[in-house]
Amino acid sequence: MGRVERQREIARRRKRRVQLTKLRVKYAAATSDTEKAELLAKARRMSPFVEMEAAK
Repeated sequence: MGRVERQREIARRRKRRVQLTKLRVKYAAATSDTEKAELLAKARRMSPFVEMEAAK
């Protein structure tokens, strides 16, 4: 029996949170601006309003 839509939505949110956490770690470790731009673009494809750097 398949999952209902609500369960799929919750699974998508959980996966997105995990992926964004990994990208934030890679972003913090990135040294060049090119690397940071690529990681930010990837994160924005998943979540358009994501903030990678800490708010100042």
